[in-house]
Amino acid sequence: MKGSADTKQLDMFLRSVERRAYYMAVTAVSNPQDALDLVQDAMTRFVAKYSNKPEEERKPLFYRTLTNAITDFHRRKNVRNRVLSAISWLGLNDNEDTGPDPISLLPDPGTRSMEDILGDTRFRDDVNVALKKLPLRQQQAFLLRAVEELSVADTAQAMGVSAGSVKTHYFRALAALRDHLQGYQP
Repeated sequence: MKGSADTKQLDMFLRSVERRAYYMAVTAVSNPQDALDLVQDAMTRFVAKYSNKPEEERKPLFYRTLTNAITDFHRRKNVRNRVLSAISWLGLNDNEDTGPDPISLLPDPGTRSMEDILGDTRFRDDVNVALKKLPLRQQQAFLLRAVEELSVADTAQAMGVSAGSVKTHYFRALAALRDHLQGYQP
């Protein structure tokens, strides 16, 4: 009976973080499908490794798992780009048709963009643009501190950095966002 209650609590926890985790991932990778994959992967890893942890430790551990997945995604992307560039430079690419599949460029009418999900206001669009321009660590620090309302210590644990580093990244993110959004000040 206790296992069922633990599973229910874990399920409720994952539901409580899924939207904000998706927003954090899509901000970091700029692709909704990749973001969904990252969140799903983070949730799967979290359940496999940390499902037995106390409830108060779950949030920082989950976001640590998600930030690791995002970092791994960027590393794989960089390696893939270097390999593809080397193949192209060496002339090993035998494909004459190097353009994208035209069908894949068509918008999917069944999905909503992140802007539709968050609302179509100009301010939110500008915030999204500003967030995407931030370096990854600043994005993470801002989203974990401001949106998730994690403490400095929990954010440090989630990001795998020191508390001082969290404060620095968060301060720089706030400064960059203020500069970008200064037209909205009263």
